[in-house]
Amino acid sequence: MEEIRSPQLIWESALGELQIQVNKPNFDTWLKKTTGLSFEDGEFCVAVPSTFIAEFLERNQRSLVEKVLAGILNREVRVVFRVVQNQGPYTGRGNQTRTPVPAQQGTLPLFNPRYTFDSFITGQCNQFAHAAAMTVANDPGRSYNPLFLYGGAGLGKTHLLQAIGHAAVANNMKVQYVSAEQYTNDLMSAIRDRQTHEMQIKYRSVDMLLVDDVQFFNGKQKTGETFFHTFDELHNAGKQIVLTSDRLPKAMPLLPERLRSRFEWGLVTEVQPPDYDTRLAILQGKSKQDGVALSQDVLQFLASQIQQNIRVLEGSLNRVVAYARLLRAMMTPQLAAQAIKDIAGYEPSVLLLTAPNIIDTVARSFQLESADLVSKKRDKETTTARRVAMYMLRQHTNYSLMQVGQELGGRDAASVTNSCKKVAADIESNPYLRRKVLDIQQTLKTC
Repeated sequence: MEEIRSPQLIWESALGELQIQVNKPNFDTWLKKTTGLSFEDGEFCVAVPSTFIAEFLERNQRSLVEKVLAGILNREVRVVFRVVQNQGPYTGRGNQTRTPVPAQQGTLPLFNPRYTFDSFITGQCNQFAHAAAMTVANDPGRSYNPLFLYGGAGLGKTHLLQAIGHAAVANNMKVQYVSAEQYTNDLMSAIRDRQTHEMQIKYRSVDMLLVDDVQFFNGKQKTGETFFHTFDELHNAGKQIVLTSDRLPKAMPLLPERLRSRFEWGLVTEVQPPDYDTRLAILQGKSKQDGVALSQDVLQFLASQIQQNIRVLEGSLNRVVAYARLLRAMMTPQLAAQAIKDIAGYEPSVLLLTAPNIIDTVARSFQLESADLVSKKRDKETTTARRVAMYMLRQHTNYSLMQVGQELGGRDAASVTNSCKKVAADIESNPYLRRKVLDIQQTLKTC
């Protein structure tokens, strides 16, 4: 068994925190391929794959890394970055090396092996975007060209983009995958070194061009004009273009107008924040993929607390696992609450109020079974308890009306609204019900 102060376990916990505090491009570029090397006399050594990364982290991220490690270890920490060759990226399961997709006809798209269609969890929030991506992957250059995926950070746009790339490479297509920032850097280097023709060949002699985070082009006139010509040449040749962005094309007013209009030529579709069921499925899939055994109540707890961002959701799972390993403790909702309290922004006593917890507490208060509240029973006592459970779920969780209804037997949103209004009115005029609600709230605080 690993020591409680194992440098790698400590660093895994730190990476779970850094993954949330640092934007995805920076995390993937500078931190993902690092590992914990040693921890002695207050000095924590981080292994990095190159001198360039070591210098960048020393100059730009050392204070943040030291702050995160200090919070985990409850002591001051001095961080050093040491170059270690052949250092694999962080995966949550030790030092495993990500295998790049083989080069195809002179290109080398470096895709995350986990970002495939098979591993993408679909729900109401992303069904249309997923279907569009699948269509493009199966019939490139014909159905939706370009395909423009937009949505907030950490919702799965890059996953879909790379899944399309995986499928294209499997079909022996010549693929170029790049972030908008890297495309801009390539252009600046080509202009400086007088190699613009070579850059044109690189980006225009492909079967598929995948560009991540094109909002980076906004306000960069030279880059926008150059990309316009690349776009036109590929589009006219029937080559597939897929773009991702954190906003709609019309929300990028500093793009050249003709480029912005071309972004809207094909299909523009949104990737929305995941609903509760999708978040739970994502956590179940990731824990299985990582080989981590987590109880359903822990997964339900995390799914109920981290609501907007899949990246934060997965980072929270990494953090809970690392936290439990560090403490050599069983993974429970209580431990998960402690592990993610800084992320979720709530006190642990509030974090523990999950739907099953609330429904069970309400049922016991009315001397009923939890199953009664989700059943079709309509007697007065069961109906009142069910309404109180709906009211409590709305008061003490971030569940939507639809989610509350699903937790209580598939009731619709209108039924939940009416029940909550009735309970709110009744506790003002009915001393018995008011005392019952107060007792339930007090019980929940001590759970």
